[in-house]
Amino acid sequence: MEKVTQFFNEHPLWSSWIVLSIGMVAILVWSARDVGLLASQWAALIIATIAVAGLSVWIIGWEDVEEDSDSSEDAASSTAD
Repeated sequence: MEKVTQFFNEHPLWSSWIVLSIGMVAILVWSARDVGLLASQWAALIIATIAVAGLSVWIIGWEDVEEDSDSSEDAASSTAD
């Protein structure tokens, strides 16, 4: 359990992607369970869902990068004063 916690702390984007993917795939399977999809269709939907989750985490991560660069610029300007 300690290794899992360490992974989540060291890799927040990867862990967010994993958790979001599991949740989105669970919702997909639950909502499309009675549709009668073929195995290849299920596979394509699940892969697309995982890709969308990864893209979502990546886009949300842009905000963290902007905040980090803003805080480093603020720190540099405060030390220069």
